[in-house]
Amino acid sequence: MLLGVRHWKKRSESCSFSGSVQATFVKVLNIEMKVQKVLLQSDVHLKSDKTPVTVADYGSQAIVSFVLEKELSTEPFSLVAEEDSGDLRMESGQEILHRITKLVNDTLVIEESYTVATLSSEDVLRAIDSGKSEGGSSGRHWVLDPIDGTKGFLRGDQYAIALALLDEGKVVLGVLACPNLPLASIGTNNKHSSESSNEKVGCLFSAKVGEGTFMHSLDGSSLIKVHVSDIENPEEASFFESFEAAHTSHDLSSAIAKVKLGVKAPPIRIDSQAKYGALSRGDGAIYLRLPCKGYREKIWDHAAGSIVVTEAGGVVTDVAGNPLDFSKGEHLDRDTGIIVTNRKLMPSLLKAVRESIQEKVSPM
Repeated sequence: MLLGVRHWKKRSESCSFSGSVQATFVKVLNIEMKVQKVLLQSDVHLKSDKTPVTVADYGSQAIVSFVLEKELSTEPFSLVAEEDSGDLRMESGQEILHRITKLVNDTLVIEESYTVATLSSEDVLRAIDSGKSEGGSSGRHWVLDPIDGTKGFLRGDQYAIALALLDEGKVVLGVLACPNLPLASIGTNNKHSSESSNEKVGCLFSAKVGEGTFMHSLDGSSLIKVHVSDIENPEEASFFESFEAAHTSHDLSSAIAKVKLGVKAPPIRIDSQAKYGALSRGDGAIYLRLPCKGYREKIWDHAAGSIVVTEAGGVVTDVAGNPLDFSKGEHLDRDTGIIVTNRKLMPSLLKAVRESIQEKVSPM
């Protein structure tokens, strides 16, 4: 883990990354792996919108915010992140806030990277709320999903820590830590759970604009430059989609894959931006995310993954074929869906998606 992160840090220092990546991801992974092993029902909290959040989500965001703000103390700090402290400040959130505070302090003590006094609950709440920036088209903004794929995390399946840097609305750095993703290709066998395979697991994907994408093992034992699949026949392509049906239209994706493109392999359904990481190294060739009408994509769900794929030679667009626009705040500008693939497949895939959406809107 440390070797891989140090390598990426050196490539990123021109963008004021300093030692923040190493310190941040060591601490965050410690929090999340520790919590996943001992997770109790009481450690899972339903936010006001009824979505689940764990002590690891909050703790990770607090650690990332705390470390980055210290590392970048000489320049304006802006973080756009998923969580806020609203629910934790309520009386019903006090017990889980106590657990989060203890976990953050325990991790800081173990890592010994910073000499700090014990953080109070209010310190932790302030660190979480440092992620309230709205982002935008000017300046630099860090974009964080502390646990992308919380439901996968709870099942012991795929999740990712996703961190990216926007500069004038463009993604210039991205890193995905995927603790449960095997180092070997997951291909089309759908063995994406760390419990379903004896293979070595734990990958970190990192990308900097103009420099390509690298995959690191979390223990630092391997470092390779990755590239997307060069498949050009859609019938031979592997197809990724979200595990949770609420995040995408499985029926529409299936129609596009099977009917329009003739894809023979069953879809590989996995949680989180781990899909972007797997696609960047050629495990699959297509990822479609076609959410239900009215759903608005958040930038932290795609910023890091998008640069990981594009720097590996892939293409990430909306269904109109336009690059994703991360300059409009915490939401992507459009709600029409996302297409991820290689350059050879993009023309036929884009045509198939457009035709299928039109047929759905105007059935015969």
